[in-house]
Amino acid sequence: MAGDPGTNEVDTLEAQEARLVLPRFTYEDAWALGTLLVGMARERGAPVAIDIRRGPQQVFHCALPGSSADNDAWIDRKRRVVERYGVSSFLVGARFRAKGTTFEASSRLDPDRYAAHGGCFPVAVQGAGVIGSVTVSGLPQAEDHALVVEALELLLASYATG
Repeated sequence: MAGDPGTNEVDTLEAQEARLVLPRFTYEDAWALGTLLVGMARERGAPVAIDIRRGPQQVFHCALPGSSADNDAWIDRKRRVVERYGVSSFLVGARFRAKGTTFEASSRLDPDRYAAHGGCFPVAVQGAGVIGSVTVSGLPQAEDHALVVEALELLLASYATG
């Protein structure tokens, strides 16, 4: 429906994913993205944990002051959603909300293993598709998602300049 806030949210999130496709994603790029996220989080005093994967391999992880093992559990749950659906955990949740339901009520997936909450974003590479994920946990879900998107935008811009 035109004008439906859920549809607008879905459109916005889908546009982010279409825009944030990287030309490559090496181990060095994972380090650059991870350290960028750590710097942004420290600057903002954000009590987050950060996780980056290439396929099944964890290539970056950092837990900042104020984060806890609960954040690692949230990372795992959000990451499983991205691995299953191939889109951001926030987008998956938004698509269910746009249909007038929730992920928990309608996905038929165990909520102890899957969480369609913002903060995990697929790492997509041109010509290869989704090859990994980047996840932040510790802030409200929209802020977790926004932090990841901001960092991916900066990483993508760095490819163009350098």
